[in-house]
Amino acid sequence: MKILLARSAGFCFGVKRATQMAFEAADSHDGICSLGPIIHSPQLVKRLEEKGVEVVRDVDEIRHGAVIIRSHGVTSGELADISDRGLETVDATCPFVKSAQDRAARLARDGYTVVIVGENEHPEVQGIVSYAEGAEVVVVGTREDAARIPARKRIGVVAQTTQSLDNLRDVAGACLDKCQELRVFNTICDATSVRQEEARELARKSDLVLVIGGFNSANTTRLAQLCREIQPRVHHVETADQLEPQWFKGVETVGLTAGASTPGWLIDEVIRKVEGMSRES
Repeated sequence: MKILLARSAGFCFGVKRATQMAFEAADSHDGICSLGPIIHSPQLVKRLEEKGVEVVRDVDEIRHGAVIIRSHGVTSGELADISDRGLETVDATCPFVKSAQDRAARLARDGYTVVIVGENEHPEVQGIVSYAEGAEVVVVGTREDAARIPARKRIGVVAQTTQSLDNLRDVAGACLDKCQELRVFNTICDATSVRQEEARELARKSDLVLVIGGFNSANTTRLAQLCREIQPRVHHVETADQLEPQWFKGVETVGLTAGASTPGWLIDEVIRKVEGMSRES
């Protein structure tokens, strides 16, 4: 079998930066935790836990030491609580996420109804919502969701950094019908757009596509969805152990891509497993 690996598969700049900061902090602190998983890769989070980085879900669980702010960011209220407790912080928030937070805060200050394109339960989106304090905030996932927004005089739009540009355009178009003034900030990470276009191209060339990354990773899940729109034989896996031999029957070309939170060593393990299956067949 021929294996095609997407050029940008794996860590993006923000995740690479956050991961490096977390491992460096683990080496230099005796007591340290992260508020939520540093990135959406259970395997990498486990490695950090082995180095003493405890994952906590709430600020109240932090007793002492330092706290790492995950790449997806946290809410403004959580940051305030951490500051009030006098805890040392290692802020690994992705700069693109910071930008989305700042844009939402600006729109709120300027009196706009703030529409956030993203997944309501995602920690990044919850963080962005918190920075639009004092404004009416609506989280929408699709153009259809946006079409249900009541008419407002001024609407401002920002996006979860891992959204597709097409979806942002669709939502912005629907919002334009709802207001007299529309302001849109494209807060999608460049790396997201590049990975999504590469995934589409990979799906066109492959008989089977493997998308590697955490099942809790929004950007990885979206890559799999985009590939399925072109090539129905798509499997989203976290590790090489999850590969099934029957997937590869009659397959000549396997496409491989990975989410922005996927470590390189997990990609390498999948490649070795696929190469082994190819030799056996």
